[in-house]
Amino acid sequence: MPGEIDYKRMLPLMFAVFVNIAGFSLILPLLPFYGKLFGAGAFEVALLFAAYSLGNVFGEIFWGRQSDKWGRRAVLVVTTTGAALTYVAFAYAPGLWLAIGIRIVNGFFGGTLSVAQGFLADASPPEKRAKAMGLFGSSFSVGLAFGPVIGGLLAGAGTTLADFHAPILAAAGLSAITAIWSLLVLRDARAPLGRAAPLPRYREAMHYVVTHGLLLRLFIISFFGIAAFASMEAIYGLWTKANFGWTAENLGFAFIAIGAGGLIIQLFFLQPLVTRFGYGKVITGGLAVLAASMLLQPILRESLVAVLLMGTLMMGHSLTFPSSGALISGTAPPERQGSVMGLLMASNAFGRIVVPPAFGLIYDAGHDAPWYAGAVMIALVVPIALQVAAIGRRPAARTV
Repeated sequence: MPGEIDYKRMLPLMFAVFVNIAGFSLILPLLPFYGKLFGAGAFEVALLFAAYSLGNVFGEIFWGRQSDKWGRRAVLVVTTTGAALTYVAFAYAPGLWLAIGIRIVNGFFGGTLSVAQGFLADASPPEKRAKAMGLFGSSFSVGLAFGPVIGGLLAGAGTTLADFHAPILAAAGLSAITAIWSLLVLRDARAPLGRAAPLPRYREAMHYVVTHGLLLRLFIISFFGIAAFASMEAIYGLWTKANFGWTAENLGFAFIAIGAGGLIIQLFFLQPLVTRFGYGKVITGGLAVLAASMLLQPILRESLVAVLLMGTLMMGHSLTFPSSGALISGTAPPERQGSVMGLLMASNAFGRIVVPPAFGLIYDAGHDAPWYAGAVMIALVVPIALQVAAIGRRPAARTV
């Protein structure tokens, strides 16, 4: 029906997103332990996380454009097949730097968030887009919670490289299932255009953003917040091993808290909070939760609390960044929508690339130091979020 979400296409997409994210997240808790077996320090372990994001930047740009030309379904088949093959290569990487290189290629094939969101936009009318995004986010969060448990269970103690073959090959298998599912079940909601979309005009978008008070503030919040969150993910396994003697299996179960925290917020709290308080206050509150979660980790230093605080860390993340993204999208005019959102994606990815390795060096200087550094980083952007909340109350907010 016109004006309704096309569930015949949306539900298969949600399953594809769930399986694909489960495969991606399956190896996240393994990376610190896998890297250590290659003799990696905290900096190199953080590079294993950042390498995926580096490939992701180029993948999002390339595959998003190609999906207009070939169709969303065709691109998802190609990319998930490529991801499956690179996971196999990663499982048998003979050395650390080759493993990092494979992670870059894996990230390139994994750069399909814009493709999935394009599929979502094709299958839902504008007035139902928020609900469709909620369904999409739920699939993402469930996959994020489900995958690490499988990885941890399959890796066990994770004391030899051979212990990691099974979980990484399981990630390859989940990507292969997504490829087959996409080929056999997914159907494009609109016909391919037969040509690639033009590249985002980043220079024009950057000039527009830096001269627009609200957008500039939101970009700063997104950059530092997402960079800090990615850095905490990168050092979490190292920190818990040093403090509690955790294995990959322990860490896999702990990642349930991350996925569950995001799922709870997206399903039950995000929309009511935005409706009642507005985006600015929700962003500010989310940042406060992020900063408190980081600050309390080294102070409380209990294994159960460490799990709960990672859950609240994800809650803060899920309050802040979907809200800031929605506010950016709603603020940018239609003729600049693509370039501004493309610049946002590139900016956030840049933060995930450059900041986690720096936090790896901070970790080497003192194991608790990254938590304090992350809390300070977030605390510094809270006043900017308060300005966003104030701007949002003005009648002429779009022109500030």
